[in-house]
Amino acid sequence: MDKKEIQQLKTKPSEELKKMLVEQREKLWTLKEGILNGKVKNVKEMRSVKKDIARIMTFLGMNSVNNHGK
Repeated sequence: MDKKEIQQLKTKPSEELKKMLVEQREKLWTLKEGILNGKVKNVKEMRSVKKDIARIMTFLGMNSVNNHGK
């Protein structure tokens, strides 16, 4: 995820962030299975997906704080 995509996460509604979170978790699951089966060669991609999940969860938390504070 590059800087532009991270900036776009700030403006996305929480429903869309939740959908992205589910997609990234599914991607992480398939990567884990692929690594265990020896099908995935790029194991560093799993680290990237984990970081993306953390970013999305961070912005989801920020959205919930901002919505409750209004």
